[in-house]
Amino acid sequence: MIRRALSVALMFCAFVAHAQDDPTIMTINGRPVSRSEFEYSYNKNNTDNVVDKKTVAQYVELFVNYKLKVEAALAARLDTTQAFRNEFADYRDQQVRPSFVNNDDVDKAARQLYDDTKQRIEGQGGLIRVAHIMLLLPQKSAKDLQRRAEQRIDSIYNALKRGADFAALARKLSDDKGSAQQGGELPWLQKGQTLKEFEDAAFALKPGEISKPLLSPAGYHIIKMIERRSFLPYDSVKADIFAYIEQTNMREQIIDNKLNELAKASPTPRTTADVLEERAQAMQAKDPALRFLIQEYHDGLLLYEISNRTVWEKAAKDEEGLRYYFNKNKKRYAWDSPRFKGIACYAKSKADLKAAKKKVKNLPFNEWNEALRKAFNNDSTIRIKAERGVFKLGDNPVVDRDVFKQKVAIKDDANFPIVGVIGKKLKAPKEMDDVRALVVADFQETLEKEWVKDLRKQYKVEVNEAVLKTVNKH
Repeated sequence: MIRRALSVALMFCAFVAHAQDDPTIMTINGRPVSRSEFEYSYNKNNTDNVVDKKTVAQYVELFVNYKLKVEAALAARLDTTQAFRNEFADYRDQQVRPSFVNNDDVDKAARQLYDDTKQRIEGQGGLIRVAHIMLLLPQKSAKDLQRRAEQRIDSIYNALKRGADFAALARKLSDDKGSAQQGGELPWLQKGQTLKEFEDAAFALKPGEISKPLLSPAGYHIIKMIERRSFLPYDSVKADIFAYIEQTNMREQIIDNKLNELAKASPTPRTTADVLEERAQAMQAKDPALRFLIQEYHDGLLLYEISNRTVWEKAAKDEEGLRYYFNKNKKRYAWDSPRFKGIACYAKSKADLKAAKKKVKNLPFNEWNEALRKAFNNDSTIRIKAERGVFKLGDNPVVDRDVFKQKVAIKDDANFPIVGVIGKKLKAPKEMDDVRALVVADFQETLEKEWVKDLRKQYKVEVNEAVLKTVNKH
C-alpha cells in the first residue's frame, strides 16, 4: 500500500512538473492545447523554405481555425466511422511497427533463410562454377544448319582435346557474348537455374574436366568445370540476404510474427491490435514529436472529411448556389481581353467541318464534344478531332489565327488537313460555366469564411497571451 501511494505521488509530481514546463497556450471548446503542440505546428509550417512565413500572432488565427474545424468533425462523430478508424490505425501502426524489430531479429531471420537455402542446395549437389562455349541453334532448324553447327562444335572440341586454350576459344567463338567476354565463365550455379540438359552434364563433371559437345534447346555447348563447393559462407552472402528481406517485404512478416508472439505470451487475452495500441501509447509518452505527428494525422483526416462535406463538395455540387454567386459577383469575373468560346476543329474534309458546325448549332456547349464523337467517330474511323474550351489569345494556334487574326503557323496533319473553329468570340463571360473553375474556388472560400465565423460563435476560444509570448523563447 505504501509503495503504491508513493508511486501515485511520484506520478502526480511528474505531471505537475510537466504542466509547469509545458503550459496550456489556448483552450478551444474546453479542450486545452499545450504550448509544445502549438510550437510543433508553427515551426513545421514556418521553416526557412516557406515563402509566406507567418509571425506567431498571425499563425494563432490559422491554428485556431484548424482546431475549430476538428472540433466540428468530432461533434459530427466522424472519428467513430470505421473508415476513419481503419485509415488512422494504419498510419499510426506504420510509425509504431518498426519498433518491434531490431537488427538481431533481422539477422535471426537472415540466418534462417541461409540455413534453409544451404540445406536445400547441398542436398541437390551444391554449387558449381563452370565455363562454356555455346553455338546458338534455334529449335526446328533446317537439317543442313544443324549439321554445320554439329561440325563446328566437334571441331572446337577436337581443338580443345589437342590443348587449345578454352578461354581463348570461348572469347572468339562462343555465341553467348555475355560469358564470352569472361572466357566463357558463368556465375555460381545451383540446380534448377538453367536448362536441364546443361545442368545434367555440368553437375556430372569433376574440376578441370571438359564435357563432350551436348545439345540443349538453346544450341550446342561444351562445358568446363572450374570448381564446386557445398555452399557460400554466411558472411559472404549476408548483405544480399538483408537486401532480399527488405525488397520482399519480409521485415513486415517478421514484425507480424513478433506481434503474434507478444499477444500469445500475455497473461491476459490480448490481440495484436492491443499490443500495437499499448506500444503506441508508450512511444508517444516518451516522444512528443511522435505524439504530435500522430495527432496531426488524426486531426488532418478529420479536417479533410469535414471540410469536404461542409465546403468543397457542397460548393462543387450546389449549381443553384454557384449561379446565384456568379450573378451577384459578375463584375469580379470580367476579362481583361476577349475570349473565344468554342471548338478548335481538325477534320478529314471541308464537308465534315461544315456538318460539324450544323450538328452543334442548337446544342448546349457542354454537349458538343459528345455529339461530334457520336456523329463522326467510331471504333474504326475518326473523322474529326476537337479541342473544346474558353480560349484566350495564345491558348491554341487555330483559334489565334481564325478568331484573333494572328499570323501563326498551323502544324500540317495529312490525316486531318482541314482546320477551323466552331463557336463565338466573347467580350465578357455570358454564363457561369464560362468561368466555372474561378466561381467554384471563390464560392468555396466564401462558404469556408461563413463556416469559420459560425464555429467561432459556437465554440469558445481562450488564448493565454502570456504563454503565447514565450513561444520558441523558453
